[in-house]
Amino acid sequence: MDCKNCYLPLAEASQFCHSCGGKVIKKRLSFKNLCAHVGETFFNYDNKFLSTFIDLFKKPEVVIDSYVQGTRNRYVNPIGFFGIILTLNGLNIFIINKFYKKYLDATDLVGNIDAANNEATKKIMALSTDISLEYASLFFSLLIPVAALVSLIVFYNKSYNYTEHVIVYLYSMSVYSLLSVVFGLSVLAIAPDYYFTFANVMYVFIVVYHCYILTRLFKLSIKQLTIKVLLFLIAFFIIYIGTSILVVFILFFTGTVNPQDFLPPK
Repeated sequence: MDCKNCYLPLAEASQFCHSCGGKVIKKRLSFKNLCAHVGETFFNYDNKFLSTFIDLFKKPEVVIDSYVQGTRNRYVNPIGFFGIILTLNGLNIFIINKFYKKYLDATDLVGNIDAANNEATKKIMALSTDISLEYASLFFSLLIPVAALVSLIVFYNKSYNYTEHVIVYLYSMSVYSLLSVVFGLSVLAIAPDYYFTFANVMYVFIVVYHCYILTRLFKLSIKQLTIKVLLFLIAFFIIYIGTSILVVFILFFTGTVNPQDFLPPK
């Protein structure tokens, strides 16, 4: 018998390859053992995915810094972790598009605000919902390098370089996304009218969670944390406003929105 991974000859009683460590699979693939493998991979307490997720709450500085310092086998690597989350995100977007899209229409939120009660605002809100769903994974992925750049600037006096800041946000945003998918779909299934409230709660969570991670990772005092968070939010807000202005210019340039659309309804 040979190992199916590295082709090294093995004894018939072998359960694992003594060269590559691969498990010896003797049974033919069936639905039953496929389900068993999935359960073993994702729901066994000892597996890397679950232990990575748990330790990103219990001791995030260990998960992140151990990878940065060269430990590769203890936890799921950040790219693999993020890849799993992107797959779940894709399934999440499909379900929302199919069954719950109407609950993500934000036009009703500004419908009673006189300053925003015009055709342009309604067009932009409706278009933003469609675009955010269609390109959700792309926008979420682009958020990582942007957040890492802002973090590098704010934490300029720390030892992490840009790539290492990317590692921080690959892990942290994966945790945020996983919780958003699991609890978000639960809210949509049970009380969909409260989905925007849930989304706002998650925005607060992601700020608090990053404060927790960065405090433990960079050994920050309360004063240092407050200053760094304010600088981070200011820098991120500036980037957000700049991006929003650019989007509006693009909408004008493409003819999607016209100046007269900003006039209040008669």
